[in-house]
Amino acid sequence: MSMLKNSELPVPDALKAQFPLSAELAAVKRQRDAAIRDVFTGASDRFLVIVGPCSADNEDSVCEYVSRLVPLQERLADKLIIIPRIYTNKPRTTGEGYKGMLHQPSPDKAPDLLHGIIAIRKMHIRAIAESGLTAADEMLYPENRSYLDDLLSYEAVGARSVENQQHRLTASGMEIPVGMKNPTSGDLAVMLNSVQAAQSGHRFLYRGCDVSTTGNELAHCILRGGVDKYGTCIPNYHYEDLVRLFELYSKRELKNPAAVVDCNHSNSDKKFREQIRIAGEVMHSRKYNPDLKRMIKGLMIESYLVEGNQPITADRVYGKSITDPCLGWEDTEKLLYTIAEQA
Repeated sequence: MSMLKNSELPVPDALKAQFPLSAELAAVKRQRDAAIRDVFTGASDRFLVIVGPCSADNEDSVCEYVSRLVPLQERLADKLIIIPRIYTNKPRTTGEGYKGMLHQPSPDKAPDLLHGIIAIRKMHIRAIAESGLTAADEMLYPENRSYLDDLLSYEAVGARSVENQQHRLTASGMEIPVGMKNPTSGDLAVMLNSVQAAQSGHRFLYRGCDVSTTGNELAHCILRGGVDKYGTCIPNYHYEDLVRLFELYSKRELKNPAAVVDCNHSNSDKKFREQIRIAGEVMHSRKYNPDLKRMIKGLMIESYLVEGNQPITADRVYGKSITDPCLGWEDTEKLLYTIAEQA
């Protein structure tokens, strides 16, 4: 038999009852959700920065990173809303490699999904409790988001998932902003089709139930660059790319036209220090084109305590990525101030 049942996992409601979000922290999330929503609807002109590790791999280092964002958020609150990036599911192009804390709560140990779902819920709750900042995560598995849906203020659908029907339909039932990345091909029409699907209501199967959704008017685009048939990265953060997306948006009847630019991945060809320059170029494009200033709502930046990345070893460096390379803290702090000055 090619598929074995390892164990039966608790339903989301049971896990939430075991590890609940307090009323105080739920109020913090409501306030954060409202502020972020205002950015996407145009009620607020603050700028979003979704920043953090490529993949959350250690609760202590992730929570330390998030806590370091707090004084920056306080100082830059009139310009920025900082959303910690706490990505607990890691898509893998070939299926090999570290798949995130959901799979491996201890990166150097065997997969354990029961302890994984517990670990990621506890980490997100701890991050909110210690920082007052609610986070972003990736919706890699649509049915698993129910374990975290009361904790997150932003979700992203990745380049390999954005054409999947279940991801699109699940996004249509979410009440927080969901960013639909362009696929790895870089096709903007596919991305916009996903936004349109997520903004529409649907009826479908979800976790064994017949469900209906009313559509998510906060669904929007994430530009992350593409890869051509020869494996060459093709960025899509340049001025001409942003104008083209604005024109494509104008041809569709979509609510709250918006885009977030991912400064890493195929936009940087995974040259992590290029994120600093790319962020500056996007902010310059916004400054000199009112249409782009309205459309470009934020940036995604991959950053951790220590710059670069490392293999998974017993003596690995605390706060250094074990997946894609990230900016270090000092560069990140400077970059956030620069973004605020240009927002």
